Amino acid sequence: MTDTELLKTVALGEDSSRQFKADVRNVDSLASEMAAFANSNGGTIFIGVADDSSMPGLSSEDVSRINQLVSNAASQHVRSPLTVQSENLLLENGRVVIVLTVPKGIDKPYFDKNGIIWLKTGADKRRVNSKEELRRLFQVSDQFHADELPTKAGIDKLDKLRFRDFLRDVYKQEYPDSPTELTRLMQNMNLATDDGMLNLAGVLMFAERPEWSKPQFVIKAIRYPGNRIHVSEYLDTEDFAGPLHKMFDNSLAFVMRNLHKIQAGRGVNAPGKPEIPESVFEELLVNALVHRDYLVSAPIRLFIFDNRIEIISPGHLPNNLTVEKIRTGNSNTRNPILVSYVAKGLLPYHGLGSGIKRAVEQWPHIDFNDDREGCLFSVIVHRIKAEALALTEDAPVGVSEMSGKYHESVGKESTKRRERINKTSGKRQENVGKASEKIVSIIQRNSAITIPQLASLVGITERSIERNIQKLQAENRLKRIGGRKEGHWEVVS
Repeated sequence: MTDTELLKTVALGEDSSRQFKADVRNVDSLASEMAAFANSNGGTIFIGVADDSSMPGLSSEDVSRINQLVSNAASQHVRSPLTVQSENLLLENGRVVIVLTVPKGIDKPYFDKNGIIWLKTGADKRRVNSKEELRRLFQVSDQFHADELPTKAGIDKLDKLRFRDFLRDVYKQEYPDSPTELTRLMQNMNLATDDGMLNLAGVLMFAERPEWSKPQFVIKAIRYPGNRIHVSEYLDTEDFAGPLHKMFDNSLAFVMRNLHKIQAGRGVNAPGKPEIPESVFEELLVNALVHRDYLVSAPIRLFIFDNRIEIISPGHLPNNLTVEKIRTGNSNTRNPILVSYVAKGLLPYHGLGSGIKRAVEQWPHIDFNDDREGCLFSVIVHRIKAEALALTEDAPVGVSEMSGKYHESVGKESTKRRERINKTSGKRQENVGKASEKIVSIIQRNSAITIPQLASLVGITERSIERNIQKLQAENRLKRIGGRKEGHWEVVS
């Protein structure tokens, strides 16, 4: 590093990769800084630089003392020992700044002498004080994976028919006769813990109702009118739970029913083809289910707008992966048990690292956002106007000639679409209001009525009844007195 580079770097101030120290005299304090950098993405400690970015520098005696202290801190006060690099830079006033480079650790987590694990938080550091953070550190170092986590679901929660078929089709093996044999088999297959409980991979793939054990690991899908999220206005919504294959099938169907269909020169009675190939969403949804961070207790979110589809997965890209790397097919296995079994045919999985690349090859209009601070990974699939696709496929030679008419028609069609959406939304709100009033009227006559009975009388689904009741409760027009079995409804005047 040159003097000019030093000045420019120091002028930027402290952040998660730079730490300033005017002097160092406490070996334990320095060791904790090293451990924090090693547990994060590495960084540089500038010794002889004050917090305000001024550079008082160090004397030759200070340099000798601090170099010895650095050696002791890295080799004896951090576990495992670190290999750090130091560079002495001479200032114009004859004093010295030590530039200490701490690499990103390959044997995480790193402890200080007192057994404390430190992480960088901006320009500061903090202790690891939760199991989730500790698990994530072990996950990064490939010593632990979320799909190995034990659950409270026993072997009795298995979907026996599905697991029986899997054993027969993949392993040519019969379903075990006794619970003891079944438990031993599940443990050997790395789907159950030593104490006989299903691990997370076993629950997600083969439990009859995974959402009973892990209600947070579902897919929440919403189709919004327009191009932004609305608080209460939507055109279609559904939550998808169950084993991975069921969530995949249902969420894929949700996407496809909300896409435009293009005739593209076909006859009127032809079904038409979707505006975006179905295989694109196969790849992206499998990627979201298999590679999401299951240490984050949150659902996958699927949003459909007029101009795009977003798939938002909990957890940023693992380790040193970047968006550029995954576009070229690089990968990092976050959930190896899930990957190994999905590759056996549980989902349409075509190989590690190939899903994103294949999706982009089939539909180049895809963006990716790796939000490390928010711990989210988003896939944005941009929709091209159905009219543009139709023009491109029906008359590829005349597209340029028709561009003026096309842009004019797009403007007219956008206005028509907004009018249709507003009209549909108005009818939906009107229907919701009618349903709510009917529910209130029925409850006034029978306060002990159940949700299924209400659905039958009102003529809508139980899910719609529940949404209407939640709305009435939020408006303080309806109260529930007592529990689900013994309680009753009370209409608030």
